[in-house]
Amino acid sequence: MTDFLPFDARVSVPAIDADFWSLRFVEESCESFAVRKNVPQPWSLATDRGVMASVYAGGGYGYAATADTSPRGVRDALDRAAAWARATAKHALIDARSLPRPAPRGDYASPSLADRLPTRQEWFDLLQRESLEAGLDPRIVDWEALVDLRHATHRLITSEGGDVVQRYRFLYPSISVTAHADGVTQQRSLNGQRGICQQGGTEILARFHFTGSGRRIAEEALEMLVAPNCPSGRMDVLLAPDQMVLQIHESIGHPLELDRILGDERNFAGTSFVTPEMFGSYRYGSEHLNITFDPTRPEELASYAFDDEGTRAEKTFLIRDGILERPLGGAISQSRARLAGVANARADGWNRPPIDRMANLNLEPGEATFDDMVASIEHGVLLETNSSWSIDDSRNKFQFGCERGRVIENGTLGHVVKNPNYRGISAQFWRSLVRVGNADTVQVLGTPFCGKGEPSQTIRVGHASPACVFTNVDVFGGEH
Repeated sequence: MTDFLPFDARVSVPAIDADFWSLRFVEESCESFAVRKNVPQPWSLATDRGVMASVYAGGGYGYAATADTSPRGVRDALDRAAAWARATAKHALIDARSLPRPAPRGDYASPSLADRLPTRQEWFDLLQRESLEAGLDPRIVDWEALVDLRHATHRLITSEGGDVVQRYRFLYPSISVTAHADGVTQQRSLNGQRGICQQGGTEILARFHFTGSGRRIAEEALEMLVAPNCPSGRMDVLLAPDQMVLQIHESIGHPLELDRILGDERNFAGTSFVTPEMFGSYRYGSEHLNITFDPTRPEELASYAFDDEGTRAEKTFLIRDGILERPLGGAISQSRARLAGVANARADGWNRPPIDRMANLNLEPGEATFDDMVASIEHGVLLETNSSWSIDDSRNKFQFGCERGRVIENGTLGHVVKNPNYRGISAQFWRSLVRVGNADTVQVLGTPFCGKGEPSQTIRVGHASPACVFTNVDVFGGEH
C-alpha cells in the first residue's frame, strides 16, 4: 500500500501488477474579469480536477484518466491503464520496459503565491478605469480590458517513490481597442491578445505598465487609422519583442518538437523540415542566434521544476551560435529517436497524456541597445505586436502580420505605418539575423493558447526575447 496526499485528503492505492505506474493529479481554477465598452461583463469562475494514471506493463504503455479522485476511482484508472498497456504492447514502437522509471521528489511554487490579490470589486474597478480611458473618441468602436487569473496544483506520484507537488498562479491582463473611420478599421492591443501572461501576482501589472495603458493603446489605434500603408520591398526589419515571440514560437519552437520530427503530428498539425540527422551540425541561423529551453525563469509562463513525466527541468541550449544542438523531446521521444532532449513532456490537464511541448523557449540577449539597432538601419521598418500568422505544414515557409510599424530611414525612427507584413523561409530568415538586443530590450511574454496533439491540447508557453534586426526581408503592406 502506498499512502499519498493528492490535494487535501489522504487516500491509499494498493500495489498493481505492473513494471511502473504514475499518478498525475491536477486541480485548476480559472477566474475571469472583463469590462467591455465600459460595461462590466459577467464574472466567471470554473474549477477542474482529476487524475491521469500511466502504466508500463508487459512491454506496453497505457494511460487512463478519471475525475473520480477517490481511492476506488484512482484504482480503477490504474487497472484500465494497465489493461491498455498489455493490450497494445505488440503494437508499441518501443518496449516500455526500456523507458525511464522516474522517482522525482521536490516541489515548486510560482512567485508571490502567498501575496494578497485584489478583491473581485477591485479588479472590476481597475478594468473600468482603463475602459473609460480607452473609449476616448467616437472613432473607437470597440474596446475591452480584462484579466484572467488561474491557480493550479499538480502532484505527480510514481511507483518508484516519486512525489512532486507544483503550485502555480498565472495572470493574463489584456487591453484591446478597435478604431474605425472612412472605411478603415485598425486594431491595437497591449502586447498582443493575451501576450502578457506570466506567473505571479499584481507585480505583473506594474511590470507592463498596465495602469494608464488604455488611453495609450486607444491613441495608437487612432494614429494607425490615418497612417499610410507599410512600404513594400526588401529591407531590414527590427522586430520588437512582442513580434519576436511569435517568430520564435512558429519557426523554431514547433519545428524542434521531437515527436513532430518523428511524424506524430503529421495528420493534425503537420511535420517539420528538421530531421534527426541535423542535430549537432545544421546551421539554423546566424552566429547571433542562441535559443534556450529554460523552465527556470520564475516569472515566465511555463516555468516548473519537473515536467509531467517527472524529469527535472533545467536550462538547456537548443541552438548555440546558430548551430542546432538539441530537440524539444521528452524522455519517451528521446528513447525513440536516441537523441538527447529536454524536460518538456507536458499535458494541458488531467485528462490528456504528456507529449512534447514547448515550455519557456527563449532567445538569449546580445549586446546591442535599441538605439544602436535603429542607427544600423539605412532603410527598413520597426514591426510591433503580432496580428496574424501563417506557416506551412513543415514549419518552413511563413507569412506574419503585425499591428503597427514605424519606418526607419538613415538610422532614424520615423512615422507610423499600418498593415505591416513580412514573409520568409525559417532557416534563411534566422541566418539573416545581424543584431540582437541587450537585456534592456528583453520582454518576457508568451501564449496560453498553443495547440497541438490528437486529442487536441492547448497549453501555456513562455517566450523571452530581445528586439532583433534581420536584413533583406520581404516586407509588404496592406494593399497587397
